Amino acid sequence: MKTIIPQKDNSFVYSCTSKDQWGYEQFVPEHILAFQLSGETHIFHQQGVFVLKKGRILLAHRNQFAKSLKIPATDNEYKAVSIILKTEDLKKFAAINNIVCDKKYSGKKNIVLKPDSYLKSYFQSLIPYLEHPEDGNGRMVFSKISEAIELLLNLNTELKNFFFDFSEPHKINLEDFMRDNYHYKAPLESFAKLTGRSIASFKRDFIKIFNISPAKWLKDMRLKEAYRLIHHENKRPPDIYLDLGFENLSHFYTAFKNKYGVTPTESLKIKKQYR
Repeated sequence: MKTIIPQKDNSFVYSCTSKDQWGYEQFVPEHILAFQLSGETHIFHQQGVFVLKKGRILLAHRNQFAKSLKIPATDNEYKAVSIILKTEDLKKFAAINNIVCDKKYSGKKNIVLKPDSYLKSYFQSLIPYLEHPEDGNGRMVFSKISEAIELLLNLNTELKNFFFDFSEPHKINLEDFMRDNYHYKAPLESFAKLTGRSIASFKRDFIKIFNISPAKWLKDMRLKEAYRLIHHENKRPPDIYLDLGFENLSHFYTAFKNKYGVTPTESLKIKKQYR
């Protein structure tokens, strides 16, 4: 996979690969605008799954968990351009243009758009920033970010609250949230933020509810789900370890053996002996 970004800003990202590949980051801290040039991106998020096809644009809301699977086209090519719409840039844009968000955003977290001719031309104009990242500067990058916002608001004025609602997640039921989202690989700080808590209050509330530390609980839940998938749904370890938040297959095998005393393969052999 090849990734090119301009200077130290990290606002524009170009992704290219020739094989199926999972995205590493599973917590989305900032809004993302992505244009699919070739291949597909399969996105698994908290509300479901959808496919971003060639020629479509994804607008993803900040503060959510999501996994992305990059799938090349039949010619073995996957290409996508992503723009990180940072909160600091959005606040600057709002201040310059006297924009005030009049209500909290409550719409979809992920919106697929069909680009008009302006947006298609806009993504073409990013090529110099992607090919020569060292030549850009902060003012130039902010100018392109501002242009993207203007074009999207022109395409859909209702995106105003999507962009300029700067409120943070409110406090929600921690137990329900964790049981629904334990399989995402993210720092505890991300889980805390999405439940509307500081990291200290998150850990304190978590122990009150589960009587165990968050890290130990997460590993235990992921291993229990792995055991279920392997023994009851005939899943192979190489096909599930990433889905369950493990960094690599070796780490998964070690964690599984530490919990169950045997490797996944050995546990299946034992099960067959007692049938």
